[in-house]
Amino acid sequence: MTRRFVIVGAGVAGATAAATLRSEGFAGEVLLVGDEPDLPYERPPLSKAWLGGKAPDIAVHPAEFYAEQSIELLTGTRATDLDCAARRVTVGGRSVGYDALLLATGGRARRLPGLAGNRVHHLRSRADADALRRAMVPAERLVVLGGGFVGCEVAATARGLGVDVTVLEMGAVPMERAVGTEIGQLFADIHRAAGVDLRCGERVEAVQQIHGGLLVRTDRDVIECSVLLVAAGVVRETALFEAAGVGCSDGVLVDAGCRTAVPGVFAAGDVAAHAHPRYGRLRVEHHDSAKRQGAVAARAMLGEDVAHDEPHWFWSDQYEHTLQSCGHPGGAGADEEVVRGRIDEASFVRFGLRDARVVSVLGLGRPQEVMAGRRLLRAGHPVTADQLRDESIDLRRVTRPAPA
Repeated sequence: MTRRFVIVGAGVAGATAAATLRSEGFAGEVLLVGDEPDLPYERPPLSKAWLGGKAPDIAVHPAEFYAEQSIELLTGTRATDLDCAARRVTVGGRSVGYDALLLATGGRARRLPGLAGNRVHHLRSRADADALRRAMVPAERLVVLGGGFVGCEVAATARGLGVDVTVLEMGAVPMERAVGTEIGQLFADIHRAAGVDLRCGERVEAVQQIHGGLLVRTDRDVIECSVLLVAAGVVRETALFEAAGVGCSDGVLVDAGCRTAVPGVFAAGDVAAHAHPRYGRLRVEHHDSAKRQGAVAARAMLGEDVAHDEPHWFWSDQYEHTLQSCGHPGGAGADEEVVRGRIDEASFVRFGLRDARVVSVLGLGRPQEVMAGRRLLRAGHPVTADQLRDESIDLRRVTRPAPA
């Protein structure tokens, strides 16, 4: 009988999995189900180029790809029931049997109590980005609640459109959990130099709708704005899977090969709490990880003994700056940090070392050296702090073995 693989979630993880099944030679049925009305698309541009009107197309694959690859794509369709014992999932009111099921549902933007109305926005989907772009008006004020990556990227994009921006961040500096205090302070300076009213350690107490706008009351001030963006992170919706007996804890629990403990059920992308061979169990919200996990999950569905063991990789574009990161999230796991260049000059690479090997790389304005550090990390090549710090040494040569 013809086998059927069902993928619930049509983001980059799901779309990559579907394409990988075909490229690996799977000839059975592939059903890809997404709850958004759009073709699968790339999310990173939503806070940057797409929001700024500079990305003409963000589709993962062109529309004709799915028909050409015999992938049945259902958009605007939700999964509403899952019976793992019977291997059936209900999508759009239709009960579908499966031989293997991939959960790639991602998450939704976190809502905060008391913050609602047509001037309060969130950013997770293309529709969210389109609505926010329509709401932003040059010379009118946007308040961004949250100074993480999304909040900072939106602030930079909005300033490029001539919008006045205030960012309210509870921490001491923006992006502190991900990059640390020193680099977070650098980005605080960058945003303030671009005209952002960045306020750290300031707590929102209430938001009141007024004629033509909003009043945002904090523990220090009252700010009037035309639109508010809540950038407070992502929530995984796992209730359906938990009810079906799939193990979940801050995401769907999977092994290194994206397999759950339930036979025939896999998970990938933002919804997956992945047992990474390098870093242990964690859940990340990076485009690159979602794409790689989607490919690994597809091969695991085909019975291959595979694992997603690549170092985590992400980037953030803010103004003319591109921050790049590879390795252990936040640089954790290192017993020594080495900086090449100058953080205060926005030109540096910060390496995390453990046992004379690179475990993390975080760089700004030095993409070639970041890539050289990435190769060192992946290869596990021994290196000294002095080699990394010495700018007269070409890091690309350090990655090469010595001649015999």
